[in-house]
Amino acid sequence: MDVYDYKGIKGGKYTNGEIEAINKDEAAYKLRGQKIIITGLEKSKTKSTKTLPEKKINTKTTGKVPPKEILIMTKSLATMVKAGLPVLDAIGMSKEQAKHKKLIPITNEIYKDVESGQPLSEAFGKYEKNFDSVYINMLKAGEASGKLDIFLNKLVLVLEKREKIKSSIKGALFYPAILFTISISVMVLMLVKVVPIFASMYENMGVELPGATKTILSVSAFIKGPGGLFTLISIVLIALTHKFLMKKNYNYRKFFHLFFLKMPLFGNLILKSILARKALIMGNLASAGVNLLENIDIATTVTDNVIIREAMENIKRGVFSGTELSKLYQSEKIFPLTFSQLIKVGEKTGNIEEIYTSIATYYEEEFDNAVEALSKTIEPIMIVFMGLIIGLLLLALYSPIFNIGAIIG
Repeated sequence: MDVYDYKGIKGGKYTNGEIEAINKDEAAYKLRGQKIIITGLEKSKTKSTKTLPEKKINTKTTGKVPPKEILIMTKSLATMVKAGLPVLDAIGMSKEQAKHKKLIPITNEIYKDVESGQPLSEAFGKYEKNFDSVYINMLKAGEASGKLDIFLNKLVLVLEKREKIKSSIKGALFYPAILFTISISVMVLMLVKVVPIFASMYENMGVELPGATKTILSVSAFIKGPGGLFTLISIVLIALTHKFLMKKNYNYRKFFHLFFLKMPLFGNLILKSILARKALIMGNLASAGVNLLENIDIATTVTDNVIIREAMENIKRGVFSGTELSKLYQSEKIFPLTFSQLIKVGEKTGNIEEIYTSIATYYEEEFDNAVEALSKTIEPIMIVFMGLIIGLLLLALYSPIFNIGAIIG
């Protein structure tokens, strides 16, 4: 995003400042929303992004809190507010219930801020590492509507869905990952410990070895020698290079994220999880009266995937031209046709909030089905993979013995 310098009149007084927007039209739209009569609006020559002053926070005591702890705290807060407890008292009780060492100082500070008169959303908003834009905007919506208990419950639902998706993916990959790790470990152990014994035996026998056996012996000698260390260092360097490029090189990150979404089995699973979460959040924000542009902005933060984020930015630009939302989604090929068709139904019926909920439910079910299909597919594949690796290794090692036995027989 870019930063724009503006001058204008608000409430009969001259005002000026900076505003962040993807283009000049959006900057003007945001300023009009703040009831500012624009007299001057130019792209900033000194800044490319808006820098907001932030409260300095001790990183030792306010680091990243596990998402499950955030969920437990939010659920507790929602329950107490729904029961009619004043917000400050509810936060005070949540503060007393907090057990995680990184969450305790955060709840203490939030309690002090709310006690001093700060809005709840502002108090939570100081801790961006743990409370993202979705969380903060749901709190704002609850405060603005006077229905904080309802929006806290909606927030709990969002957090629970997020944890469910993470848990489902981890559960689907856990057993195959264990099998893969065992396979690689057994293979390395055999190459380092078992194969050298066979190599020494065959060398003493002076027999002609099959090509497969020679290959296995060569690989074993390579791993036991300097080659093993070289391979290990190469793997570490590749991993570090990948991590560096993912942070510093936008094109590399974009390529990797696209590859991730197009991966067989996994890509479809990841896309459906993103769509389910995005639709759920957009539906909740729409019901809170959040305008479409801000809704799109917040929904964009659901994922770090560059491809999805670029698509959402393109959709946001298209909104300014007056193009129907369904057509904008349809023009972005990363979104399935079903997604844009359901949005179109919402536009025609005027029930866009309900349609977002339906989309979220649809893709959540699709995600669950995809996870189940992945589990059923990948587990037998990994078992066959493990069997083939160990079987072929043993066959290559024992084939010279079989050949000698056949000659003697």
